[in-house]
Amino acid sequence: MITCVVDYVIDSKQIEAFEKFARRWIDLVNRYGGRHHGYFLPSEGASDRALALFSFGCVLRYERSFMRPLLERDQPVTTSMPG
Repeated sequence: MITCVVDYVIDSKQIEAFEKFARRWIDLVNRYGGRHHGYFLPSEGASDRALALFSFGCVLRYERSFMRPLLERDQPVTTSMPG
């Protein structure tokens, strides 16, 4: 069995919202055959980091990224380019 560790950077002002999100995922993982080992929320030190651990016997590797699309109709973002 492989245990997946998901490392989150969270908004420290939105911990209650993150807890609501986490409870739903615990339920979903357990409902669909996995085992959720819990979320670990900030206690001391960095206040914007949380971890989740869950296992599925059928998972060999799990990668996760959050991406922001750039669509044709989007306004350009102004940034200073070196050079």
